Amino acid sequence: MYFIILTGFLLYILIFPEESVHAAALGLNLWYEKMLPTLLPFSILSYILIQSGILDGFTKVLHHLVKHIFPVSSAGIYPLAAGLLFGFPMGSKITADLVNAGKMSQEEGRRLFCVCNNISPMFIGSFILGDCLHRPDLKLPTYLILYTPPLILYMLQNSRRFPAPEMDTLSPKLKKTTSMSFQIIDAGIMNGFETLAKLGGYIILFAIFAQMTMLLPISNPTLKCILIGFTEITNGISYTASQQMDFQTTYPLLMAYTAFGGLSGFAQTASMVKESRFSMVPYFLTKLFQTACAFLLAHYLVR
Repeated sequence: MYFIILTGFLLYILIFPEESVHAAALGLNLWYEKMLPTLLPFSILSYILIQSGILDGFTKVLHHLVKHIFPVSSAGIYPLAAGLLFGFPMGSKITADLVNAGKMSQEEGRRLFCVCNNISPMFIGSFILGDCLHRPDLKLPTYLILYTPPLILYMLQNSRRFPAPEMDTLSPKLKKTTSMSFQIIDAGIMNGFETLAKLGGYIILFAIFAQMTMLLPISNPTLKCILIGFTEITNGISYTASQQMDFQTTYPLLMAYTAFGGLSGFAQTASMVKESRFSMVPYFLTKLFQTACAFLLAHYLVR
């Protein structure tokens, strides 16, 4: 199977070099202009905060406020907030980093990374609602459509764990240490560049793959939009928004793409959490749930 996919990919690049270069350039431009300046500083800072232990005291204070409302440990507050505010794939990466650093249990990490890995509000508000749909008035309902279902699902799945355990009670190995050194800073910088380099590679590959899907002999425009959108969301959103479809069809489709994150997003997430050995099956099922909820809620909103 992998041989067939890779062979087809190589043949496409050889037969359609101009289209391949154009798609790769679009992916590289997205990475350079959007992801690198926004995610690299945050990735470096997150690594330093986690490894130095500076974050522990702050999240412990917040945990006293939210532990009776949301079933998360003090260590889980940061990836949950970061995944919502700064967007995919930082939620999954930070969760994996916390588990690898011994600051979060493996069990909580497996549960949490499924719901804290979402597209950022900046991308939704500026690119989707602003540039593509020209409907900035839908920001609030769109945020509720995309972010509420996974949080409710997490609360229902973990209601028996209220309140979430404190970090110190999870394991004797989870010791609180606070230290800062240039070694941690240097490691954070290298970790940030390695993370962004991986993301750039996946974005370029799936940008070409999305371009390949446009050549498929599919006469139904909606089906073609769906195929491209669930492959790579940036290309899928742009392509779907450019089609002459009514808003009642376009908006729910774009919400479905965004909730799912695309196959590109799935591959990037798997790369971020591979050292933590998280299973991608619960993540995939959670994303399917989010996709169905986003589509139905968006359809109900604009019907």
